[in-house]
Amino acid sequence: MSTEAGVVVKDVNSNTYELRPNYNNKFRPAPVKEAIHNILIDYLHGKEYRGEECTEWCRNITMLVKNRIKEMGYERYKFSIQAVIGEQRGEGVKMGCKCFWDSDTDNYAQALYMNDTLFCVVACFAVFFY
Repeated sequence: MSTEAGVVVKDVNSNTYELRPNYNNKFRPAPVKEAIHNILIDYLHGKEYRGEECTEWCRNITMLVKNRIKEMGYERYKFSIQAVIGEQRGEGVKMGCKCFWDSDTDNYAQALYMNDTLFCVVACFAVFFY
């Protein structure tokens, strides 16, 4: 902490030697999943699949998700957000991931959006920064 012109400024990146998040600050997948799903509905509702625009859509969706999750106040968490958009052709798609993390503090949330022409899967991985 430092004092500048009578105002106490806390250095967010300073060591606190906390090995676990406090109970109120622990990453909760349910509200994050709901937030991601609402973003997908708002952003993709009424859109049809166009392959040349999917890269930009994924970039915009991941930025919206990142900003919304940061607003939720998860301190000392690092987020990795992945968005995949594909054409809806009635074929099956399987996605998987492997992570090496602390199961007590780290977690993930994912949401799916589908319409007649496209599908979108967004996964948010939250890793506690020791």
